[in-house]
Amino acid sequence: MLTTEELSARIRYDAGTIRERLKDSVLLKDVHYIRPFGGRKILYKWGPIARDMGLTTPSAGSAEGSLQ
Repeated sequence: MLTTEELSARIRYDAGTIRERLKDSVLLKDVHYIRPFGGRKILYKWGPIARDMGLTTPSAGSAEGSLQ
């Protein structure tokens, strides 16, 4: 799970662009992100995002793999 800022660093889009243009048009609730406990915070699911972007996910043994 990634915050908006962490996702921004991985996909090289500004965090504001993710929040204002990609969320709910390209990145879909319950597919690409969740709102834990019904709150305001958004956590993005790296696996589905990487899959839909055509990227490969890091191996489970790598440091980045543990951030999924």
